Amino acid sequence: MKLRTISALTLAATSLFAASSAMAWESEDGQHSTSATVGLFSDYLFRGISFTSEDPAIQGSFDYAHSSGLYAGIWASNLASFDGEDNTIEIDGYAGFANEFGDTGIGYDVSVVRYFYPGTGETNSDYNEYFASLSYSYFTAMIGYTPEWAGDDKIDETYYNLSFDYELPYGIAFNAAVGYTDSDRNDGTAGAADSYVDYTIGLSKPFVGLDWSVAYVGTNSDGEDFAATDSAADDRFLVSVSKSF
Repeated sequence: MKLRTISALTLAATSLFAASSAMAWESEDGQHSTSATVGLFSDYLFRGISFTSEDPAIQGSFDYAHSSGLYAGIWASNLASFDGEDNTIEIDGYAGFANEFGDTGIGYDVSVVRYFYPGTGETNSDYNEYFASLSYSYFTAMIGYTPEWAGDDKIDETYYNLSFDYELPYGIAFNAAVGYTDSDRNDGTAGAADSYVDYTIGLSKPFVGLDWSVAYVGTNSDGEDFAATDSAADDRFLVSVSKSF
């Protein structure tokens, strides 16, 4: 999934290097703006785990922002069908507020995301996740929490992420991040892990009007025990090209 705010790029490795949305429209008074992106990714990796069975993904977003820090948007991606359902797309709607604490240089961001999975039928895997983050200098610390993972109100899941962003010479952006998932989704499943670590390190750069990126993304050994299939959590390179409008 993808958000446009300070902590957005820490939420999912697949969108970690999506282009920062260029301002497509701004009101005369500068209070309102909209933006959009579309990108092609070699995989849809959500917290180190493939959601497209290691196949490519097309992802896009549309965002609205107010000068106060209020924002909202929608994001979508193809994904692999699961549980035999006819769900091959994910649509995320989100809204939040991002700003700074006075002149401290410390930024904050609070938001909610609604994950929609059309085609899941009676299983209804849609759910909400709530996020909060703090940022200072090159670092951002984020926490996400859902009390109803995949629409099951008996499954709590918490995600922690710390990221580092730095601008290198020649307009190259460097990013490194580590995340930790603590979940109830595998309770009662023999041999399945209930937590794991994911990590990413990568570079991105605009070139010929497009935004290009490459990242190395993976999980620790518990990631394989956490994922539905071993290969879904394998370490891999994620390559993408995207365009902002």
